[in-house]
Amino acid sequence: MANIISDETIEYVGILAKLELSDTEKEAAKKDMGSMLDYIDKLSELNTDDIEPMSHVFPVRNVWREDIVTNGDDRENILKNAPGEKDGMFEVPKTFD
Repeated sequence: MANIISDETIEYVGILAKLELSDTEKEAAKKDMGSMLDYIDKLSELNTDDIEPMSHVFPVRNVWREDIVTNGDDRENILKNAPGEKDGMFEVPKTFD
């Protein structure tokens, strides 16, 4: 294990995460964090020269459509469902005075 995590680092991470760790939990966290950093080091050994960067693992693309109004002005039919109507708008009870 090349990455040694200090007690101060564990204390600092515990403060940031608002965790109270016992001594046993601190030791386990040191070991786990060290293992994670070792794995990251191992990944950095990979040759990625011919690999194109990507933002998503799946071939995702945006689907664009024209912004065309399809339902038009159907105010009369919409206002038929309103509990009340005033000046072409929904009229509802007051929620506060």
